[in-house]
Amino acid sequence: MKVKFLLAGLTAVVLSASLVACGGGDKAADAAKAPAGINGTGATFPAPIYTKWASDYKAASGVSINYQGVGSSGGIKAIEQKTVDFGATDDPMKGDKLDAAGLLQFPAVIGGIVAVYNIDGVGELVLNGQVLGDIYLMKIKKWNDPAIVALNKGAKLPDLEIKVVRRSDGSGTTAMFTDYLTLVNEGWKAIGASKEPKWMDGTVGGKGNDGVAASVKQLPGAIGYVEYAYAKKNGMAAAAMVNKDGKVVKPSAEGFAAAAAGADWSAKPGMGISLNNQAGEKTWPIAGATFILMHKKADDAKKSAEVLKFFDYALSKGQAQASSLEYIPLPDSVVAKIKESWKQIVDASGKPVL
Repeated sequence: MKVKFLLAGLTAVVLSASLVACGGGDKAADAAKAPAGINGTGATFPAPIYTKWASDYKAASGVSINYQGVGSSGGIKAIEQKTVDFGATDDPMKGDKLDAAGLLQFPAVIGGIVAVYNIDGVGELVLNGQVLGDIYLMKIKKWNDPAIVALNKGAKLPDLEIKVVRRSDGSGTTAMFTDYLTLVNEGWKAIGASKEPKWMDGTVGGKGNDGVAASVKQLPGAIGYVEYAYAKKNGMAAAAMVNKDGKVVKPSAEGFAAAAAGADWSAKPGMGISLNNQAGEKTWPIAGATFILMHKKADDAKKSAEVLKFFDYALSKGQAQASSLEYIPLPDSVVAKIKESWKQIVDASGKPVL
């Protein structure tokens, strides 16, 4: 499946605000009543699909959605400070923090994280959680290390230093990645899952998913972790992984969907569950949802309503686009729960904004 989209800048996605009246007066009238533009910021993990959704939504409604991918920490800070209409994070906020900030959280789409690499002459590579964790602990330093060789019998792995690339910003992608490592690698349990873990000396930082991808492409022998859409967009090699069932799987929409199958989305406040290291022969082991944050008490009811209209569009008419970019649409039952939760976003009189 090819990724067909033009992305001029994942870290600054701004779609111009203009109203288009084409024949139908109702459409033009509805657009005229809507806010001129909606602003959101946060995770870079979902930036490709948010960009596509925003472009299509503007064509349909005349309303522009301006999204900046600055990292999950930035998205949480911005929505808490009320400088945007919605925030985005791959690392879901816990219930007590959501309550303290007066925020509603809901998932928007599911994706997978992959290990991308730059090794000349190596077309396919297999890793497991133990080895991947040890690479990021800087315990495994060369590509012909016996632990890697054992997983890649017959492959000609070079005597080449591994350059470890990681995120330099507060990142939900990092939180998802390190959550997986803590589940499968003993050494990572002492470090824990975090948007900004204490990285080992000698690692290379890159800002955003796009920054990590760029660094891996530039550095021979490099390895990094990115959301799968970034690997596809950049034509990068992504390692196959040994999953919880001991099966070697390649990253795919089918594997990401298998990770979400049967998940209990009500297990945590704001549906903030992990999809990492799930059982199943076809399951991709590093996967998760990305989340939207909004204030329950809307300072601007019209803008909050427009944000919800946008995500209503995304969760219905935008699902085909999600699949085309290697994301996984949320199950219908989860979408129903999300839309029910929107009733908690109210105006000054206590009436739901949508």
